[in-house]
Amino acid sequence: MRAVSLWEKNMASVTVENELKCPAEAAWALLADFGNAHKAFAGVLTDAREEDGGRVVTFANGMEAREIMVDLDGVRRRVAYAVVGGRFSQHAAAMQIVQNGGGCRFLWTSDFLPDDAAPLVEGLMQEGAAAFARVAEGRP
Repeated sequence: MRAVSLWEKNMASVTVENELKCPAEAAWALLADFGNAHKAFAGVLTDAREEDGGRVVTFANGMEAREIMVDLDGVRRRVAYAVVGGRFSQHAAAMQIVQNGGGCRFLWTSDFLPDDAAPLVEGLMQEGAAAFARVAEGRP
């Protein structure tokens, strides 16, 4: 897994990339099921429930986040979403599955304000990418 962080004065951008040993179609099926994120990111998320045109996800540490889907693109196998409310004054993220030989890559980028949330966000994204890989590859 590779993580890249760019922290500047008023914004943060975190990207996590993971090679997966599973077909892109299988990984996409997990990612595209927006309302069941707790299954795709098991262990990091303990619950996800649809609410008011979006979803509320619960993290293993008890923290909750309200997320709205911005785009679900089956051709590019990409989900874009935003976290609304909470500690973020602005948040946009995208996750994508990219075919790579017999396997695929999972790409996740998150851009947000305030930038002091970067260590928390980066840690959760790294844990989330590892959890997604375990689920997608059928590992315990």
